[in-house]
Amino acid sequence: MAAPCPEDPSLERHFKGHRDAVTCVDFSLNMKQLASGSMDSCLMVWHMKPQSRAYRFVGHKDAVTCVNFSPSGHLLASGSRDKTVRIWIPNVKGESTVFRAHTATVRSVHFCSDGQSLVTASDDKTVKVWATHRQKFLFSLSQHINWVRCAKFSPDGRLIVSASDDKTVKLWDKASRECVHSYCEHGGFVTYVDFHPSGTCIAAAGMDNTVKVWDVRTHRLLQHYQLHSAAVNALSFHPSGNYLITASSDSTLKILDLMEGRLLYTLHGHQGPATTVAFSRTGEYFASGGSDEQVMVWKSNFDIDCGEVRRAQRPPAVLAGPSGNLPEVEFLLPAGRGRSQESVQSRPREPVSTPQTLTSTLGHIVGQLDVLTQTVSILEQRLSLTEDKLKQCLENQQLIMQGASSPPSREAPRVATHAECTLFNVKEPPGEVCCLGVLRGPGITGACQGIASSHLAFQNSPYRNLSAL
Repeated sequence: MAAPCPEDPSLERHFKGHRDAVTCVDFSLNMKQLASGSMDSCLMVWHMKPQSRAYRFVGHKDAVTCVNFSPSGHLLASGSRDKTVRIWIPNVKGESTVFRAHTATVRSVHFCSDGQSLVTASDDKTVKVWATHRQKFLFSLSQHINWVRCAKFSPDGRLIVSASDDKTVKLWDKASRECVHSYCEHGGFVTYVDFHPSGTCIAAAGMDNTVKVWDVRTHRLLQHYQLHSAAVNALSFHPSGNYLITASSDSTLKILDLMEGRLLYTLHGHQGPATTVAFSRTGEYFASGGSDEQVMVWKSNFDIDCGEVRRAQRPPAVLAGPSGNLPEVEFLLPAGRGRSQESVQSRPREPVSTPQTLTSTLGHIVGQLDVLTQTVSILEQRLSLTEDKLKQCLENQQLIMQGASSPPSREAPRVATHAECTLFNVKEPPGEVCCLGVLRGPGITGACQGIASSHLAFQNSPYRNLSAL
């Protein structure tokens, strides 16, 4: 068993500038820039050099869900809930090119190792591959039957792995565009997936609180971790391939030793769900983001007199059993302080997890309650409208009844010309006296008050019951 590193991971910096939850982070190759996306529809590029101002890129019309620097660091890709992919030049101008082909939220963007291709994943259930410099859509991979949360190229660019809400992870051959294998071990939505730096393994995170590692050559499940007490939202391999870090809705980050199959650290920093995490290209730092709108930069300290990290990259060890009850080192970050407490306690920990069936049932019940609440709200609105209309009808009926019971007027009627009578189709002989008085207002039930030869003629007039105009 290797000796532990002399220092623990420490919080170096934190950035504040987003106005909503942070959804994604990524380092540039030279570590000079850190990009982050947020539900506030903005893309921020932070400079690692102290006292340097950040760039805020505005262009997406809805939440930014994913970011990724090109291998050279000269381009920055982002995806959004506005269904578009943008390629930015990460400088002060913030110029961008828009790629359109997806018909729903874009959840993931990732450059190939040669920088010539870009793979994207979307809620339209497809994975799409683009030619970066030609700015051209190439082809789609379409065997998922639910939203695709994540898609990544293998280090050599020959394979693509995707994770979906259909509870599967699919491995694709880029050249043939065929699905090589489907991994179906997850019991819930698969939120994130990535290749081991060696290209021989993949790790996936899920809503079932687990992390699983498979060998892509034999398709064998190598490791299974259930250490978080809520959904695992993201993960990232250390460049050495010996460590894996995860971010969870239980507000923690966890660092796993893949060579020994054990949990090393639990990091508490975010107030609320930790939504994203990523190692830098060298592994010296890692960044995390959360619903608290903060981006945190941590120093890993893995490479300080730590022989484990300097080993050649190799696949994770195969565990004989599930790694559920493993020792860990846990520390809290007190408010207002950047580094961990000096007293680091090692103790066994029983992972807290909710049974999968119970979680699924509760989720279904909550969804049904939401539907019922919306339905009741709509019915209440319709009932209010119906009551208003009914009240208006009753008032009109009262006015009509009052008018019907009113005695006819004793005043002399207005004498109208024959032309007026003709205009309203009152056909009286030219020699007779006729009139038409159209009256409106409360108590008026008739429209025409006409007389032929005398006032009494009105009572027998055929025009007495004409409708009101």
